[in-house]
Amino acid sequence: MTVSTPPPKSRKNWLAFLLAILLGLFAAYATSSYLSTRLAEIEAGSRPEAGVAVVVAKAALAAGSRIDETTVAVREIPRSWVHSNAITPEQYNRAEGLSLAWPAAAGEALLWAQLATASNPNFSARLQRGQRAVTVPVDEISSLSGMIVPGDRIDIVVTLRQQMRNFTFTLLQGITVLATGNEVDHSSRDTNGLLRSYTTLTLDTNPEDAKRIIAAREVGRITALLRAPGDDAAISARVSESEQLLGLPGNDQTRLSKVPVIYGGGPIHHGLQLGPAAGTSPSTADHHDPSDQ
Repeated sequence: MTVSTPPPKSRKNWLAFLLAILLGLFAAYATSSYLSTRLAEIEAGSRPEAGVAVVVAKAALAAGSRIDETTVAVREIPRSWVHSNAITPEQYNRAEGLSLAWPAAAGEALLWAQLATASNPNFSARLQRGQRAVTVPVDEISSLSGMIVPGDRIDIVVTLRQQMRNFTFTLLQGITVLATGNEVDHSSRDTNGLLRSYTTLTLDTNPEDAKRIIAAREVGRITALLRAPGDDAAISARVSESEQLLGLPGNDQTRLSKVPVIYGGGPIHHGLQLGPAAGTSPSTADHHDPSDQ
């Protein structure tokens, strides 16, 4: 009895068929594994991330704002968004009562680096690039009896005397007050509820205006006029004589006494004379020789 064997060509076809089946099974497994992994990643990404409670600003806070229950709140933020320097509710008691050295946007997490502390005063951080802080002395009247606080805007009025004439004019308008004395917060009263007293105002100006303020300090008196919030109206900067502002006659309307001035013991000469007195003429004006006395 003889056993027939498949021809060589038929055997090669079967081997190719089996190899194709194995490759197909491997590709199906790899595809299924990849899809399962991607699906798990998508599901993980769609789940809400665990939040972390931090202290945030209730509303937009300017530099100098005090940290207290009226200005801040607690809010949960996704962990991946939380700054490592953020203030947490557990740390709030250490931050309460301090002031911001930099402004904060509404809902923004507050950072320890934003606070103005004894170790981080950074007053210069309040200035925009190109601006200069200049300090001017004030008295009780020109500081509105202590009612000006940091953040207010003022006009600078200068009064000076030149060549026997008094002048008043507005030097600068809408200047922001950075500090009153050593205080940089927005409160006009101290911890005892009394009005703060100070003798200087620190103003936010550009370099040229800073030089003008310094020059005005040297030649006259500076007075601060407080502006209402949002008042950007320009006012006249015309230089006026103080007498005219008060409705008084100017120097050109006044006449000096016509009593003649005697120099030494000699005769009187027509040296300094504004004009003849009423009812007289140059020829009839009285001239007396001291020797006739």
